[in-house]
Amino acid sequence: MTPTSNPDYKTIEELSLNHWQPLSTLLFDGWVLRFAQGYTKRANSIQPIHYSTLDVHEKIEQCELIYASNQLSTIFKITPFIQPDHLDQLLHDKGYDVVDLSRVQTRSLETIKEPEHSDVKMDEQLTGEWLDHFCRLNQLNDMHRETMELMLNNIRTRTGFISLFIDGQVVACGFGVVERGYIGLYDIITDTNFRNRGLAEQMILHLLHWGKENGATSSYLQVVANNVPALKLYAKLGFSEIYTYWYRFKESKV
Repeated sequence: MTPTSNPDYKTIEELSLNHWQPLSTLLFDGWVLRFAQGYTKRANSIQPIHYSTLDVHEKIEQCELIYASNQLSTIFKITPFIQPDHLDQLLHDKGYDVVDLSRVQTRSLETIKEPEHSDVKMDEQLTGEWLDHFCRLNQLNDMHRETMELMLNNIRTRTGFISLFIDGQVVACGFGVVERGYIGLYDIITDTNFRNRGLAEQMILHLLHWGKENGATSSYLQVVANNVPALKLYAKLGFSEIYTYWYRFKESKV
């Protein structure tokens, strides 16, 4: 079954947009333009997922002007659901490069192994403490910290922010968002000095159980295709691929 023939796949694409909120959006003839001060492609790109009526060439040019006026490069997220369906080829012909091929994976929550590492903390509201640890582990600067705080506070469904401790120190964190029977997993990060110890697996197991307790029956995640350690971890946890996406990127001339 192809992704476009399964309505659940497009639902997951919608959820992924809901769960990684930009600071603002602009609706343009069925396309969703997202803006977040340049922090992450996902939150600063065009999602061409709804029916388009205008001339596509003029529309692309207008998008380029809009993003340039916001001091951003023009980025399109290319999924199996793009409208029009030949957009990827058009962007290729216009000099847009492919970056960040990513895999969307899911798994059922019917059976989940119990985690063995119990020293974790789950917050259902974003806290300054969690954000401090996340920024430390990801080496985010103050500007991106402020942007991410605003983005995370824009999420309108149930969230769970997890921290994992070793000897009283937070060495891993991440978060999950529950909506429409799914828990989406985001920004799973482990301190470089504590990797290859199975801590990310333990943290994800806690998140999956939390999601199940809050009504989720399935989980989804997105992972960059060249992140081999993460792909191995997710395969071990029972995730399997349902579709891929990538970005078409063009540097702003302004």
